[in-house]
Amino acid sequence: MGKVTIKDVARRANVSVTTVSNVLNNSGRTSPDTIRKVRQVIEEMEFSPSASARNLRDKKSHLIAVVVPFLEKGRLQDNPFYWHLVLGVEEGARNHRLHVILLGVDEEESFSFVQERHLDGLIVVGTYEQSPIFKKILSLDVPCVFMDSYLSDPNLYQIYLDDEVGGYLGTKHLISLGHRRIALLTGKILEGGVSHMRWLGYCRAMEEAGLPYDPDLIREEPVSTIGGYQAAQYITDARKQITAVFVFSDVGAMGLIKGLHELGVQVPRDVSVVGFDDLFYTDYMLPSLTTVKQDIAERGNIAVQLLLDQISEELRYDSRKVVLPVSLKVRQSTAPVSPHHDENRAD
Repeated sequence: MGKVTIKDVARRANVSVTTVSNVLNNSGRTSPDTIRKVRQVIEEMEFSPSASARNLRDKKSHLIAVVVPFLEKGRLQDNPFYWHLVLGVEEGARNHRLHVILLGVDEEESFSFVQERHLDGLIVVGTYEQSPIFKKILSLDVPCVFMDSYLSDPNLYQIYLDDEVGGYLGTKHLISLGHRRIALLTGKILEGGVSHMRWLGYCRAMEEAGLPYDPDLIREEPVSTIGGYQAAQYITDARKQITAVFVFSDVGAMGLIKGLHELGVQVPRDVSVVGFDDLFYTDYMLPSLTTVKQDIAERGNIAVQLLLDQISEELRYDSRKVVLPVSLKVRQSTAPVSPHHDENRAD
């Protein structure tokens, strides 16, 4: 026998679907005898009302979505950062009986899924004020937390890292090892965005050290292993004399190190590499990756709490904007610059 539906119960009890619904929801005017009959049939048929039916009744799905704009649908698996983030969100949501879904969206997204699934709220990762997606999200009028978005409206709930400090720490570490020609592999640098803030930190460290800024050392590659891998040829161009690379994501750093290895360039002997995020695998890479560390799980937990603040209308944080600290995790992928840098490179 297939799944028992509310229609099956109504047919067996010889009542309308509305009557069964009223019995389930303790609503409407139904005689005690009819209530007993319907409940007996429900028990005999082992009928369990669907979650969607309950949702239609109370307009609450106990479901929230982590939304990543500008990322192709189906490509979320390429970056473990989002796995870590969703684990943190799920950890925070579990204590409040919320479920979590992860969605990549583009500018054509209508966001009809928000109404269709009665989502209780959204956690949006990495958007900007001029984006059509941002405007659509605001028009939804649902509880929302923006992560890594640097939005100017003080009424919006936001959480992000101290990205400028992260950019500064990674660059300063390489400078302390004697590196002067330090390349950056960034995502798209949009003013006020995450990459822009980290770039500002890089610029501050370079300026403090009295090192000239060279735009030819900045490479806006996709935040992915493929983006890092494809940048290897650019990094090994002898004319640029690059001795170190600061990659604004661990996945990009992993791709870069593989690409350099295939070109006969050893890390850190020939080129030092710094990543950003401190994902779980960075300690197991060969060489293990020096990276800017953040607590991804904590970000997810706090994002859920900020969302619950809006849903319950009880503000637990002093501010609607939460900025989390970063630190530097030094491992094997960075070393002092070689005095014979060019001689160490493979032909």
